[in-house]
Formats: sequence, structure tokens, C-alpha cells
Amino acid sequence: MPTPLRRALPNAITLARLALAVVFFLLLQWIDRAGSAESIERLGAWGMTVFIIAAVSDIVDGYLARRWQVVSAFGRVMDPLVDKILVLGGFIYLASPVFAPIEGYQMIGSGIAAWMVVVLLLRELLVTGLRSYIESRGIAFPADWSGKLKMFVQSFCVGCCVFVATRVDPPSWMIYLRDGSTWATVVLTVLSSITYIHRALRVPPEKEASA
Repeated sequence: MPTPLRRALPNAITLARLALAVVFFLLLQWIDRAGSAESIERLGAWGMTVFIIAAVSDIVDGYLARRWQVVSAFGRVMDPLVDKILVLGGFIYLASPVFAPIEGYQMIGSGIAAWMVVVLLLRELLVTGLRSYIESRGIAFPADWSGKLKMFVQSFCVGCCVFVATRVDPPSWMIYLRDGSTWATVVLTVLSSITYIHRALRVPPEKEASA
């Protein structure tokens, strides 16, 4: 039988990730474009570190919940919600003026455009709506491989963009890595939405109530 600690620990890690997301956003908010290059680099490095810890905790809590067989309704709802807060919040900040290029310091910016964030938000709203409707009918509609791959690439992209955007004259390979992960994120976001739509269309239609 699972112990109380084993039941509580995965959900506690999820809540800790939410707290780390708040810390991550605060570090990004404290970046002063008029400040010194050293302070911008320092806050960027701390922000990336906090984000990596939060992203890794997502793997840990899911692994523990499955290994100990303590998957709960709270975890099924909160875990993906916290993931969306962390990743989408990061992309919103990256598309803001805070991460625009700073020519005086030779900082090239995040490379994230506003339309990219709109694509990500539309995908999450669409999939969340489909999942809520289908599961309200008592039909399981869990995340599939495309959603998990999308989440991994998005997380890598946020960390990479934060680091590159806060470096003075970053090397070319880091810029290529940033651009590659950015476009991979957009493509996988679109493709994963198509796979969810395809799965939703295969769900039996809802029977109409008889008069």
C-alpha cells in the first residue's frame, strides 16, 4: 500500500514547480534593459537555472506517481496546468520588449515573435477544450506522444532563448540552436494539434437524448 508520503510527494513537487514558475517570472521581470550587461546576464542565468529545475521536476513527479501508483485526480489536472503556466508564461515574456535586441550591449534578443505565442496559445486552448469535452463524457483522452514531445521541445526552447537573449555577443552555434528550437517548437505545436484533432474525430459521437 502506498504510504502517505508517497501519495503526497508527487503533488507537492507539482506545487513546488508552480512556486518556481513564479520565481522564474520575477527574475525575468527584474531584468532592467537600462542596467549593466553584467546584471542582465546574471538575471538571465538565474532565470534559466530556475526554469531548468522546474522543467526537470515535471519529469520527476510524473515518474514517482506512476512508479508508486499514486496518480491522483489532483495531479492529472494540476500537472499539465502548471506546465502550461510555466512554458506559456516564459514565451509571453520572451516576446515582450524586455527581450528585444539591445544594440548597445550586442544582445540579439529572444527571437520569439508575438504571432508564435498566439499559435501556442491557440493550440493549448483548442486541445484543452477538446479534452474537457471528451472526458466530461467519461471517455479517457490522455496526452499522446506528440504532446509530450512538444512539451519537451518547448521547454528546451524557453531555456535556450532566455540564455541567448541575455548574453553579450553570443556565439553563432548558440544562435543557430535558439533559432532551430524556436521553429521546431512552432512546427511541433501545429502538428500536435492536428494529432489531437484526429483523435477527437475518432471518438464516437454523443448520442442524442430521446424525446
